[in-house]
Amino acid sequence: MSSRELQRVEVLGRVKGQALKLVDAAEILQLSYRQTKRLWKRFQKRGPEGLKHGNAGKKSNRAKPAKLRRRVLELVRGKYGGAIDERFGPTLAAQHLAAEDGIAIDAETLRRWMLAEGLWSRRRRRKPYRKRRERKAHRGELVQLDGSFHDWFEGRGPRGCLMDMVDDASGDTLSRVGEQETIWAAADILRRWIGKYGVPRALYVDWKNVYKRLPTEAERVRGEEPLTQFGRMCAKLGIQIIAAGSPQAKGRVERNHGTHQDRLVKKLRRKGIKTYAAANHYLEEEYLAEHNRRFARPPASPEDYHRKAPGATELRQVFRLESERRIGNDWVVRYDTRFLQLEPRTRRYAPTQAKALVCEWEDGTLEVHYRGERIPFRELPGPPPAKAVELVRPTTKQHTWVPPKDHPWRRTYKGIPGRWPVPPPLAGEHSSATP
Repeated sequence: MSSRELQRVEVLGRVKGQALKLVDAAEILQLSYRQTKRLWKRFQKRGPEGLKHGNAGKKSNRAKPAKLRRRVLELVRGKYGGAIDERFGPTLAAQHLAAEDGIAIDAETLRRWMLAEGLWSRRRRRKPYRKRRERKAHRGELVQLDGSFHDWFEGRGPRGCLMDMVDDASGDTLSRVGEQETIWAAADILRRWIGKYGVPRALYVDWKNVYKRLPTEAERVRGEEPLTQFGRMCAKLGIQIIAAGSPQAKGRVERNHGTHQDRLVKKLRRKGIKTYAAANHYLEEEYLAEHNRRFARPPASPEDYHRKAPGATELRQVFRLESERRIGNDWVVRYDTRFLQLEPRTRRYAPTQAKALVCEWEDGTLEVHYRGERIPFRELPGPPPAKAVELVRPTTKQHTWVPPKDHPWRRTYKGIPGRWPVPPPLAGEHSSATP
């Protein structure tokens, strides 16, 4: 029985128990009084079965013939079936049945038949289930790193990006504001974290070219793991980089962004700060200490997984850009738009397809290493910039032809003998010709 029929059974049962009048039952069932009386008579005569629809459990009068159903299912099984990724869906199969086999059948009817025979199954495309990730138990086990672009100075100064690092276990936060989310911005905030807490075991970052990128075709063939400049710095420090598949995965730092965009913006407004330098000084001296005191929490385990920070000299060798450049036969290395003339101690033989390692620091300092040793160099002025050559089309001197004096163009029709007939003189007009 349907839910509506069950509701009628319940209401009429109350009428039978004299808990309701028939008029009230009609009001509850939203039926007319005459219809309710008819249902009441059927209920008194046959009980709840009398309220059941007469066609329930019977074959529909508009059902397709069983022979047609068997024929259609044979065609679907033979021509349009197969594996899950190969079989036709009900809509496509109905179209081909009509076009190729001359059998017109509704797609929904075919869907029910295919479901009953196991030739089709409902496949709901749901979003992948993401299990809630618990906090790490130890400090330094996982640190989340992300940049937040926002109008931090509310129009008083330039827009910027807040580089934010948050410990996953304790919520300890370290932040710096700058212009963009660049390699140097990420390296600067990581170096400050190492100086304050130590070297973390892993960083949780976005899929950005600053942190992690997809491999090229050549790297995929060779089985190499792609490394960005920041990834190479972390690899030297033994830090694992984990790229998050969604913003919710690194929700700790994302929620921190929302807190900073509310509280930090208002505090900067009260201080009248409008430059990056002043904002970073305020972050170090006041804001971060108060923020960590209010929002940080003790981790589940007291052990600290941060490793000891390397020395300043070793850190300087880590936080730099490294690029391999081919050495020319004249011992010249081209780096971006600069030409570096190498000055090796011995020049007995020119290098053959050799490469040098060019290292650049944030302040612009350059070093060149060849075969593991630092090699002196001097910068050449480089080739002069190519001058723009204006293309001038050759102009041909146009000769203006002037007809001669005796040319027919300069003579009247009277002066061309035999070409134009001379009209006879009019009456009273003397001819100029001599007799």
